[in-house]
Amino acid sequence: MPAKKAKRMGKSPKPQKKKSKKSMKMKKPMKQKKQAKLKITLKKKPKTKVQTIKKPVHKMKAMAKEKLITRKPKCLILAGFGLNSEVELAHAFALAGADASIVHFSDITSGKARLSNYQIFAIPGGWSFADELGAGRVLANKLGSTFKKQFEAFVASGKPVIGICNGFQVLVKLGALPNAGAAFQQEATLTQNASGKFEDRWVYLAPQKSVCKYLEGVPFIHCPVRHGEGRLVVRDEKELVALEKKGFVVLKYSDEKGNTEVGYPLNPNGSPRNIAGICDSTGKIFALMPHPEVAVRAECFPRFTAGISHEKNSIRFFQNIVKAAEEYI
Repeated sequence: MPAKKAKRMGKSPKPQKKKSKKSMKMKKPMKQKKQAKLKITLKKKPKTKVQTIKKPVHKMKAMAKEKLITRKPKCLILAGFGLNSEVELAHAFALAGADASIVHFSDITSGKARLSNYQIFAIPGGWSFADELGAGRVLANKLGSTFKKQFEAFVASGKPVIGICNGFQVLVKLGALPNAGAAFQQEATLTQNASGKFEDRWVYLAPQKSVCKYLEGVPFIHCPVRHGEGRLVVRDEKELVALEKKGFVVLKYSDEKGNTEVGYPLNPNGSPRNIAGICDSTGKIFALMPHPEVAVRAECFPRFTAGISHEKNSIRFFQNIVKAAEEYI
């Protein structure tokens, strides 16, 4: 209230508060602080030199090698036209450490898939084209007329080629096995079992001294056979002797103790000298009539409930193939 009005009303005027020096001085430091802050933000940061630490060449090479080892070899499992064991074979290779892919025959002929992109080529068992004109004959002809150049280039590279049951029949009729003359011309065949019937039983296989390294560290294999045309036939006894002498015979049918002097039913098809599997001169192409791919799990064995199984031997066989393929990654 103004002083004059207060006097008229008989009231004493309230003393006006004077601004203290402190409050007047407060504004100046705040301005200074703001300015100081502004100066700090406008200040340029000093340039720092980034030092790059160069790794020694030998360490870099070692790291690159380690990277390659961790990569898995790619395995192409052929499918189509009656082949029917591709899933079991893919599972066995996957257990052994490969990157397994099931690829239809048509995908190769169309160019969708190329053999050169893989490190292992495997032909599984089955009844391709219903075994018309003989087991494996039509599929061998079809392969030979469609992607034979790709296949021969794959073989020339030294990469592993595996055939099981129907796959064995295909490779033999294609001329890839035993291929002693290195001309890819048929030198042997696989024909009807001596028993005259389809054989489905478990057998023992004994590894032989051969040029093939896929059975290293494998004392024996216990697995089933399931075929009607598994008897190996060559031109004459002389060629049979040559196969053994050159180290082309990789597996023989045997008894539980490894004795290879056996007859039917331990040799289910009547193959001479109890031959169960053969390879070529390089040892890289290998095929057999029995099915080790279905003997990679303990519960698959006939005496599993009694605690008897030999899955480790079959897995070791596939691991050896995968190991041989690693250098081609």
